[in-house]
Amino acid sequence: MNHESYIQSVCKDVFGTEPENTSIVERLMGGMSNYTYVIDVSGEKYTFRIPGKKAEKFVDRHQEKHHLELIKPLHLNNETVHLDTDTGVKIATYIAGDPLHTRSPYDYLDEAAAVLRTIHESDLVSDYDYNPFKRLAYYESHLKEYDHVHHERYHAYKETLEKHRPFLEQFPKTLTHGDSQISNFVITENGLRLMDWEFTGNNDPFYDIACFGNNDFDHAVALLPIYLKRTPNYEDYKRLYLWRTYQCLQWHNVALYKHYIGLSEALSIDFEKVGALYLDKAAALLAKLK
Repeated sequence: MNHESYIQSVCKDVFGTEPENTSIVERLMGGMSNYTYVIDVSGEKYTFRIPGKKAEKFVDRHQEKHHLELIKPLHLNNETVHLDTDTGVKIATYIAGDPLHTRSPYDYLDEAAAVLRTIHESDLVSDYDYNPFKRLAYYESHLKEYDHVHHERYHAYKETLEKHRPFLEQFPKTLTHGDSQISNFVITENGLRLMDWEFTGNNDPFYDIACFGNNDFDHAVALLPIYLKRTPNYEDYKRLYLWRTYQCLQWHNVALYKHYIGLSEALSIDFEKVGALYLDKAAALLAKLK
């Protein structure tokens, strides 16, 4: 069954509409894990997410459902209409706007900082911690299925992170988005909104600032003083650089797993090369800390 037929079938169950009343408007690009479409159901627009192959290896849908309920009072996300915790299929109201990656992020630093402070200062507490180091080990375990041996560079960078683990874990945790890269911010007529709460949990708030630099780490460096409302010190930058290094190792594992399950060929994306690029980014980050 192709995606359009699948979407029509699900929407018939959710909305009670006939297949001919549901159509795909466009596919939204961004991210490595999902197929997300804008759909029209009887004249109303929604977003429809179909998780990519083996996405359940990295996202717990029961946790996602918990977080979508938790963050409703923040009014930062579109409203979830349907979430199937077994399949990961999600339907949500559509919010018109432009993804931040289509604009200059530097023009929206004040708004992005305000959004992240809204989350971090909300006093909302998740039932789940993000547990970065435990999560990294879990992601590594998926590659053992394919007898993967990590490059010595990976082990060296991970050892550096482990050495700084007491430093990173000393800071108070808050609720964090967990994937606040610029492609998940949407510029709307009502201000900046933040979508895709699949990686939410209690964590160091600097983790979200580091995520903002996923496409270009300079974006995160520029965001930091705006977020802090002061000039960052060495400890602030160290914290930021280390979390971004961690993220590079995390997504390195995800990219390699996608390569092993055949998505490089299926999606015409060289995920093995993507994984190597994340190691290069980690190396550059750690070099600046010396």
